[in-house]
Amino acid sequence: MLQSFKMALKSIWGNKMRSFLTMLGIIIGVASVIILVSIVNGYMSYMVESFTSMGVNRITVRYTALPSRSIDVDEFYDFYEENGELFESMSPNVSVNVTVKHGTDAMEQTSVTGCSEEYLDIMGYELECGRNLLYSDMAARQKVAVVGAYVASELYGSLENALGETVKLNGDGYTIVGVIERQTEETSDFSDGCDDDFVWLPYSRAVKMSRNASITNYIFTSRDISQSGTCTDTLKAFLQEKMKSDSLYSVTAMSALMDSLNEQIAMMSMMLGGIAGISLLVAGVGVMNIMLVSVTERTREIGIRKALGAKRSVILQQFVIEAAVTSTIGGIVGIAFGSLASVGIGTLMGIDAPPTATAVLVSFTVSVGIGLLFGYAPASRAARLNPIDALRSD
Repeated sequence: MLQSFKMALKSIWGNKMRSFLTMLGIIIGVASVIILVSIVNGYMSYMVESFTSMGVNRITVRYTALPSRSIDVDEFYDFYEENGELFESMSPNVSVNVTVKHGTDAMEQTSVTGCSEEYLDIMGYELECGRNLLYSDMAARQKVAVVGAYVASELYGSLENALGETVKLNGDGYTIVGVIERQTEETSDFSDGCDDDFVWLPYSRAVKMSRNASITNYIFTSRDISQSGTCTDTLKAFLQEKMKSDSLYSVTAMSALMDSLNEQIAMMSMMLGGIAGISLLVAGVGVMNIMLVSVTERTREIGIRKALGAKRSVILQQFVIEAAVTSTIGGIVGIAFGSLASVGIGTLMGIDAPPTATAVLVSFTVSVGIGLLFGYAPASRAARLNPIDALRSD
């Protein structure tokens, strides 16, 4: 075995260019598998983090109100309290299209939302200063607002300066009672439309501003992510009872969207891995062709060894080991190149894409397997050569 290994290394070193071209297919195939799988996994992790930041336990309810069929906000709150074992929080969600102004400064892209006091917990934000909206603000339709960090810094110079100031919404003055801490990363763009460009109002005030007869959007959060399906079914049953038609409402759970996303990404990962695997198959054909050439070139050597008493198994072992060593070296180089490339490409894409242990193990195992599988046919041909015919060859 050791002697066969030494002879394999000697043969590879003696034909450097041919050996390199043989390994090149393995290198490209292994590197392709690692790069594609790592990028897909990195992108999947990025998407999961994005969904997590959006609240995996959130459930969005939308319905279309009709003159004869509508659901009052109090009915939603009654439903929420009756199913307190399923739902952790709930908030009406009213979008208002208004211009945000302070003095001569105006912000037209700012998101203005009417919500309840539970919206802060639903979004997972923390207050930088001041207070949150209160139930009393909803009941009295108070002209108060909680603003994002960008609104506070853009209109008032700093987060602390905004507290207690008045912000104009379509000409109406609202007192800023709280400022949310910055959500946008320091390295990200802090500008119009960013995650900190928002104003929250009591939903009772916002629905009056929007001139809608009823609130048709709500956000729930489930107490247990594993019960999202039950929460969704319970909401659908409630809406079906009230609206009588499933075409008039929709219930969307973030967890269901994430599960669907994971399935799609896993399928894409398998597809891309399969495509990269084709290059490994092509590389295996290259190994077999080169080994057949090697057997042809060394026919006389094989004849001499067999004439001196070398068994068929020894000849077979020698060429199989040579093919396996070639593929193994190519696999190691491919792993190194693929690992570096996946990290570099991930950095350019703005995601973390380190090589996964599974991708490295599978690609290396496949590369060694290719050497053994595609090297067997030439090795078997060499082992079956008749020593007399082999010695007569030129």
